[in-house]
Amino acid sequence: MDIILQVAPLVPEISLMLGAITLLMLGVFAGEKAAHGIHKLGVMLPLAVAVIITFDPLEAEPGATWLMGAGMLSVDHFSQIMKSLLLVAASFSLYMAPRYLEQQGTLKIEYPVLIALSCLGMMVMVSANNFLTVYVGLELQSLALYVLASFRRDDLRSTEAGLKYFVLGALASGFLLYGISLLYGLTGSIDFAGVSAVLATTPDSFAARMALLFILVALAFKISAAPFHMWTPDVYQGAPTPVTAFFSVAPKVAAMGLMVRVLYGPLLEMSADWQKVLIVLSALSMAVGAFAALGQTNLKRLLAYSSIGHVGFMLMGLACANQTGGEAMLVYLSTYLVMSLTAFAVLLSMRTNGQPLEEIKDLAGLSRSRPGLAAGMALVMFSMAGIPPLVGFFTKVYVLLAAAQSGLMPLAVLGVVMSVVSAFYYIRIVKVMYFDEPAPAYDRGFDTGVGVVLVTGGVFTLAGLIFITAISYMASYAFQTFYP
Repeated sequence: MDIILQVAPLVPEISLMLGAITLLMLGVFAGEKAAHGIHKLGVMLPLAVAVIITFDPLEAEPGATWLMGAGMLSVDHFSQIMKSLLLVAASFSLYMAPRYLEQQGTLKIEYPVLIALSCLGMMVMVSANNFLTVYVGLELQSLALYVLASFRRDDLRSTEAGLKYFVLGALASGFLLYGISLLYGLTGSIDFAGVSAVLATTPDSFAARMALLFILVALAFKISAAPFHMWTPDVYQGAPTPVTAFFSVAPKVAAMGLMVRVLYGPLLEMSADWQKVLIVLSALSMAVGAFAALGQTNLKRLLAYSSIGHVGFMLMGLACANQTGGEAMLVYLSTYLVMSLTAFAVLLSMRTNGQPLEEIKDLAGLSRSRPGLAAGMALVMFSMAGIPPLVGFFTKVYVLLAAAQSGLMPLAVLGVVMSVVSAFYYIRIVKVMYFDEPAPAYDRGFDTGVGVVLVTGGVFTLAGLIFITAISYMASYAFQTFYP
């Protein structure tokens, strides 16, 4: 009984691992003819694990923590909420994928298995309580993502995307390991508590600052923050569209969760130092996301730069270095997931004669041929631009107010200016759909997965103000782990 109680908080990770192995074995014995069935099981697996997480094993007040594996994993309400977000996002991205993958001849048994294994790495990341666990979780996630990026092995762009992602990902991993080694040399520990205890007495150490810098560079790469964003547009464009949809949501949840875990945990004593770095990363990300997207003609590349800009707003929340800013970041992240998945649902519907379309010009006149699709895309674009009364407006206000209240007024003003600049390319998409001469009509046929995501995203975008209170409560509940 004691053993069962000890491993109870890790049931979600164990369940996902066993589920992934089961899917793999089913695929091996049943062959490719079972790809559809395995994919359906793959959609249900992350949702089932998310449901398991809702049965709170802590049964304690907010802020309670269970340390597992000799203290290497921390199971608390923050990690549970981040795991639930990334699992739901992964499930919806899988739900949209089968028709596209089938038409491209890449509906393989390995696809849901790789998604599940990458999610397992992400779950380890957001529960990490030791820098060794951080690295193991990060690499488990990354190795699966490298393969997913190059999933279309016969497509030059896809293989190029996977190779670029792998090379730059390996470089980022090297930065992370070097930063960890510097911290170990300084503190004699890679455990979060041990590192925090030593840094509390030597926060101004040059070695500690260098370690912080290397770790932040690695984490900035993982969330595609400028100037470490160079992989993002190429990988977004080259990877299969369902993979890009997955990249735009679940890994960002895990990377932001890991950044919170590290900065608000062992490196909290150095908040004055990492706050300055985050301010720079936030400003650069918002600027790059706003200006670099202006000249894009490919919709996937545009969404890549858009994601960089949104990461800038999330980093603005973290740069506040307090509970209010952290909660604002989590609210922004939660709503961004929905908007991003909805945009990719439209992108997955863009097919003519069975061939996927990706150019902005292919949206021309969409309001006349597919008014529902155009309306869904218009709602998301207006929301991402921060047009009231859509949900994107309120989440931007949430972050900007947190920054202003934390004394980061120049950064908040820059955020407002960059929102105005980025509104140009969001509204340009709406203009193309509603005012340009129609392009060739898309293939007819109802894709259930895409339709469900599109309707859900549209309703959430319109009625987001209703959900903001619940999301804010969730964020407050999560950050009581760090501010009990």
